[in-house]
Amino acid sequence: MASSYDVVVIGGGPGGYVAAIRAAQLKMKTAVVERDKLGGICLNWGCIPTKALLKNAELYDKLTHGAEWGIKAGTPKFDFERIIKRSRGVADRMSSGIDFLMKKNKITPIIGTAKLAKGNKVEVTKKKGEKETIQAKHIIVATGARAKSLPGVKIDGEKVISSREAMVLKDLPKSLTVVGAGAIGIEFAYFYAVLGTKVTVIEYLDSILPVEDREAAKVVAGSLKKRGVEIITGAAVKGVETTKSGTKTTYEKNGKKETVQAEKTLMAVGVTGNVEDLGLEDAGVTIEKGHIKVDKKDYSTGAKGVYAIGDVIGPPWLAHVASAEAIHCVNAIAGKNPRPIDYSNIPGCTYCQPQVASVGYTEEQLKEKGIEYKVGKFPFTASGKAVAASEPDGMVKLLFGKKYGEILGGHIAGAEATELIAEVALAKSMEATLEDLHECIHAHPTLSEAVMEAAGAAEDLAVHI
Repeated sequence: MASSYDVVVIGGGPGGYVAAIRAAQLKMKTAVVERDKLGGICLNWGCIPTKALLKNAELYDKLTHGAEWGIKAGTPKFDFERIIKRSRGVADRMSSGIDFLMKKNKITPIIGTAKLAKGNKVEVTKKKGEKETIQAKHIIVATGARAKSLPGVKIDGEKVISSREAMVLKDLPKSLTVVGAGAIGIEFAYFYAVLGTKVTVIEYLDSILPVEDREAAKVVAGSLKKRGVEIITGAAVKGVETTKSGTKTTYEKNGKKETVQAEKTLMAVGVTGNVEDLGLEDAGVTIEKGHIKVDKKDYSTGAKGVYAIGDVIGPPWLAHVASAEAIHCVNAIAGKNPRPIDYSNIPGCTYCQPQVASVGYTEEQLKEKGIEYKVGKFPFTASGKAVAASEPDGMVKLLFGKKYGEILGGHIAGAEATELIAEVALAKSMEATLEDLHECIHAHPTLSEAVMEAAGAAEDLAVHI
């Protein structure tokens, strides 16, 4: 007889395990099916271990400039193997934390590969080949996404790599070509450039970090160029060949073909949903452009009792979005009539140095929509805290509705941008205005004062510029 649950979640990432915990909190009998480690790509191979690597790079970079701080420590050296090992240790520790949460909430973890079966059942194939069938009133698909490549370019995991291989290389490559200048590509470009790798970034669009504000992206581009990173934008990669010494990447720009030789090439051109071999089509679930189609009122798929959340349903491919969708979905299943997620107020972060973070509309988007707006900017060169910390690069840029002063967007490039953006997101969610942000007293000296000053600058009220 098949085990029976109120909720079965397929996938144990930041969407899946959060959905399971919320279901358990609501007294639903819950199981999570995960084919690898709980925590998913984000915790084991993405968000968390990459931040460990980036912190290593930041610390090493500061030590190499110790003389500027009056610190005499000689010429710093690093142990690349230890850097990678520390990152893996952080991931393992956090994964163990998810195991603990499963036990605490009395959730049943099942390690294996899941497939939907008729009658709201899930068939699980375990590692040794044995099969188990479980019954569920509600099934939540949270299988995430994986790195994709360009047509004709095969990721072999040795010379042509994805982000997964990039974070566990045995040796520091002398040279690296990064194809794609989104958050993942730029974070790895920064990490390897700081450690001494010759990095070339190739981006199809006309700017790195193309979803970000152009001024914010320029701050990062300028910093990377100072580190010796070559940035090629407006270029279409036509192919990547493996050679005896590494890779040869061919791209076309302005009608002319060029090549870049490197020890390795990192493909960072986006992700595609993990929708294969799940029995989705047979269950009546619709797949569009490699992702599951859902009704975002409750994340139902159209197949009775089957829901989907997170990266597998398409952009934005962000862990915090998956977690928010998880809680919303389970609350909807429980009949709590949750408030819809505001997808116009999702923070996006890039954790290189200087950092980039944003929420809401960019200027380009507002112009396309014909929305009248005001701009307030405050440079970190005018921030006492930023200068004291030797972090003067960047700015806070806020966009407000011209008539009412409502927050339309926030863009920060610079020190601790990924932390500072939360204030703007909270203010936007509470329908705060330009005046609210500017008149809220901020502690001095703090980086957050730049948010207050940027709001004031939109009405020529900033004091320190």
